[in-house]
Amino acid sequence: MKSILEAIKRAGGHPLFVGGCVRDKILGTPSKDIDIEVYKIQADELIQVLSRFGKVNAVGASFGVIKLTTPNGEDFDFSLPRRYNKTGKGHKGFQVEVDPTMTPEVAASRRDFTWNSLAEAPDGKILAFFGGVDDLRNKVIRHTSPAFSEDPLRVLRGFQFAGRFNMTGAPETLELCLELSGEFSTLAIERVWGEFEKWASKSVKPSAGLRFLKDSGWLAHFPELEALVGCPQDPVWHPEGDVWQHTCQVVDQAAGKGIVVVLAALCHDMGKPGTTVKNSEGRWVSPGHNNPAAAQSFLARIGWPASIAGQVLELVENHMVH
Repeated sequence: MKSILEAIKRAGGHPLFVGGCVRDKILGTPSKDIDIEVYKIQADELIQVLSRFGKVNAVGASFGVIKLTTPNGEDFDFSLPRRYNKTGKGHKGFQVEVDPTMTPEVAASRRDFTWNSLAEAPDGKILAFFGGVDDLRNKVIRHTSPAFSEDPLRVLRGFQFAGRFNMTGAPETLELCLELSGEFSTLAIERVWGEFEKWASKSVKPSAGLRFLKDSGWLAHFPELEALVGCPQDPVWHPEGDVWQHTCQVVDQAAGKGIVVVLAALCHDMGKPGTTVKNSEGRWVSPGHNNPAAAQSFLARIGWPASIAGQVLELVENHMVH
């Protein structure tokens, strides 16, 4: 990598590591995706430099994205700074224009959260234009700039990041997420599932992601989850409180055990809101709550793939069988 960066600099470019690889380095966790943003150089010049180090995929060059695969199988993503002009609602309503003259600070302001706007120079210097290092260490999810509101998918990114890194949303960011709630319908269901998949497969504290959804007002888009809030349980068996609190505890116990187990933990008591009543002794009971109908409705809502749906629903239906 060092020789590639040196060659880019000799060609007049200014390379910076950006995004998740910088965040993960500060957290001390390995990162598979290495993203390098290159300033002060045109796309064709960058392609010419990179071609000396391996196979170049320039299919996305018009959008400022170039991929390099080295002879030893390493993959690197290079990008040029881009300007985004909002042309419509939703995640795809943008016109993209490559601008190599843009400053790193202006480019960083387009990123979603402060710790994703971090950059690292080849000499190891961290460029933190928006306080990302402090927010990362304090486990705070804070939007980088008002540009956050141009893409509603960023709310669901906040949801899965909260679970992955056990974070909480900054009040001003949660307020902005609530304002974006009306654009949920513009998101393709494949993108919704993409964020839930990351939450289920990578979270260390899944309940933190669920609380982010609730605090941001986006729980309303998932009525099967929202119905858990306030649904009572027998305090003898469930001293932790309502079904929402119980589910938050269960998903945390399931963390790291695979997508199927985490989703089953999330869905296992979705039948309770429709079945919970007081019995003749005045105690809360939920007969037949293992019916997976509500879970099936939820999984369809988030775009679950059929390959895992059957496994999740079978666990939900049999979760009372010890």
